[in-house]
Amino acid sequence: MDIARDADVEPVDALLAHGLVDEDTFYRALARTLQLPFLPRVTAGPGAVFPASIEAGVIPLDPAHSPLRFAQAPSGAHVARLLAGPPIYGSLAITTPTALRDAVIAVNAATIAAQAADGLPDIAPTLSFRGGATWPQGVAITAAALILCLCLVIDVVSTIALTASLINVLFLALANIRITACLQHAPVEPREAIVRRADTDLPVYTLVVPLYREAGVVEDLCAALMKLDYPLSRLDIKLMTEADDVQTQGALRALALPAAFEIIVSPRGEPRTKPRALNVALPLARGEFLVVYDAEDVPQDAQLRHAVEVFCSRSASVCCLQARLSIDNADDGILAKCFAIEYAALFDVINPGLARLRLPIPLGGTSNHFRVDALRSLGAWDAWNVTEDADLGVRLARAGFEVADLPSTTFEEAPNRFRSWHAQRARWMKGFMQTAITHSRDPRGILRELGATAYVSTMALTLGVVLAAMFYPVFVWIAGMLIVTAMLNGAGFDVGIAFPVEISMLHDHWLVLAAAAIGLVTFAAGVVSTVLPPALGLWRRRWFWLFPFLPAMPLYYLLISFAAWRGLYDLFVDSSHWNKTEHGLSRRRRRK
Repeated sequence: MDIARDADVEPVDALLAHGLVDEDTFYRALARTLQLPFLPRVTAGPGAVFPASIEAGVIPLDPAHSPLRFAQAPSGAHVARLLAGPPIYGSLAITTPTALRDAVIAVNAATIAAQAADGLPDIAPTLSFRGGATWPQGVAITAAALILCLCLVIDVVSTIALTASLINVLFLALANIRITACLQHAPVEPREAIVRRADTDLPVYTLVVPLYREAGVVEDLCAALMKLDYPLSRLDIKLMTEADDVQTQGALRALALPAAFEIIVSPRGEPRTKPRALNVALPLARGEFLVVYDAEDVPQDAQLRHAVEVFCSRSASVCCLQARLSIDNADDGILAKCFAIEYAALFDVINPGLARLRLPIPLGGTSNHFRVDALRSLGAWDAWNVTEDADLGVRLARAGFEVADLPSTTFEEAPNRFRSWHAQRARWMKGFMQTAITHSRDPRGILRELGATAYVSTMALTLGVVLAAMFYPVFVWIAGMLIVTAMLNGAGFDVGIAFPVEISMLHDHWLVLAAAAIGLVTFAAGVVSTVLPPALGLWRRRWFWLFPFLPAMPLYYLLISFAAWRGLYDLFVDSSHWNKTEHGLSRRRRRK
């Protein structure tokens, strides 16, 4: 009663949410008190509707499996009403909320799977990657390739110069965006103390955690979620598992979690992606706000309270908050150190800067906090995009919503094995390409919705990132050759460079000179935009011990280039395949 009073919830909800009594024991006792049958497992009849029957807590039973007509799993005030006036007819049975939910999902499995995969593309085909590039896009790319080949035959020098200039303009935009983001003030910790409102004033908060082959980390995950500074009776935690992942399901059930945690098995279906699991969970969300966490996440204790305060202090147009992601196993080797430096640049500098500039943000895959109503109005996540977070960030901007920065940290585990890191990064690059393809189907429409600046920023942060990674080795080679040549010529040696066309023949070609000028400016801006964000991110984190590893980042970017080409290959071979990232491999995670 004290817990229920403090959180302003029904005593039954507090009792179960905190695990003071397990579901099976409580509902058996309730059935005994009401003198009704108790069914530990039920088979729903065809009248069970997803998610309405789960919300109502009552389902019709399949007459082939039970002589009774209905099963009920009451909660909150429904329990009090049943106790005040129990039914006198014998067609009702009591069951647990878990058994009722599983029965409804089982009888509606095909519909749920179809809605999770095709809900967005069915209502807004142009906003989903399902089907890949459209035929107008294919025609445009083919025509551009033919024109390029024809121009190369007519005038190879001018064509190369013009093509390089156009690509460099995109790279220059990307560099300018990164540099401008560095100029925005975005401290790691909030500048003012978080107002601690009473538990009775806190809304219900839904936490969704997609899990697949994560049996080794679920205990740490659940322990981290239990430590959140938020009343359990106001948490709606949904642990999403796949039908064939019996190991993870078994590991979760062995933990004997309180009723605030729901273990939900997604119906079988394609594509087998994280956003499909999120789309299964969204209709069941009971919270006003929702956050997505990954299996290895350790959010700061006050993150949910902080998010509530930010949402309540901002207008309804701010429907998403991106928390900071930080790597806490940088001691696992040079790869993990470079990953930590990269995350410091992205989540402590660039993304907060983009939020302050009100530009579209390619969201991170975790610690995204949403207003549930706004998320549903957008059609949720695109199950066919393997970077559903980046895609959703663009769709939020196109719909007129804003993403704000949440200066609260979620600690993550970086892959410490090259194979795992490479698979993850190839998926990210493939997803950026999918996002660029999706949001270039209607250039006039997206220009009208975003404006020129935001549209260029979107293309630079998706397509530009991929192209920059792909051609990074070429840029390094050209820059290296020019530097070596300049040094040798300065030392008195008369040497040239082996380029497709002799440079000395082109010094008076105005288009070549223009391309060289643009390339020089782009190169200088690129160097600054590559060095400044990670250095600033480490400074804001006070991770001075990682500064000596900044010179290793150029080699790290070569690995990213390799992953980008692998992502392009995967895009053609299996566009919806989800490269699974292994978690729980680190033994050197630093916990607060």
